[in-house]
Amino acid sequence: MSDEGEAVVAAVAAVADRIEAERSHLTDLDSAIGDADHGGNMARGWAAAAEAVEGMDDPEPTDVVKMAGKTLLSEVGGASGPLYGGSLVFASPELEGGITEETAVAFAETYLEKVQDRGDARVGDKTMVDALVPAVHTFKKSIEVDDMAPVAALSKAVAAAQRGVDFTVPIRASKGRASYLGWRSVGHQDPGATSTLYIMEELLDVATEYAEAPEELPDHAESPTIPDGEVDED
Repeated sequence: MSDEGEAVVAAVAAVADRIEAERSHLTDLDSAIGDADHGGNMARGWAAAAEAVEGMDDPEPTDVVKMAGKTLLSEVGGASGPLYGGSLVFASPELEGGITEETAVAFAETYLEKVQDRGDARVGDKTMVDALVPAVHTFKKSIEVDDMAPVAALSKAVAAAQRGVDFTVPIRASKGRASYLGWRSVGHQDPGATSTLYIMEELLDVATEYAEAPEELPDHAESPTIPDGEVDED
């Protein structure tokens, strides 16, 4: 197994452990505005994905991601299977050249595109997209505009995802089962956005271990190219 393949296998295992640890919390969040199955479905799916990729012979990153996605697609019920798993399968070819700055950005953008296409959701609908969009945009800009190292860019993306999760609390759901509650959905944190944040946090931890990382990672999503309080009016 290549070092990159080993890292992706480790990432899948780390996500599986984190989702299992957060199973009850995700269930509680989904109980408030959904059907209370997000924690159980995600824990079962990621555990199966970790087992599936662990048994692969000498896989490359694209193969690991594709296998994890296919497993999630078959094991996770409801809309989460296609959203999380199907989107991974669709985006996995972007990593065929290995994990580089360019392929990582392409993978993130393709994954986001497929999630939005499958779920027909946009920012403000109170879904996983509220965490995913700011994370992907921040990751791309940090690398392509701010010229940051990928791990530092991922750290900023995690911070952006956290802000997205917080954003879901005071807004009304427009998509999914939560939308049936109308204004009663206000005040509750979206479980899909939350599990997306957990996944990203684990990806960052594994990336920090396997890749070159700055001694101090940024813990905020602000761009160094836009000083606080200054906005270009042009």
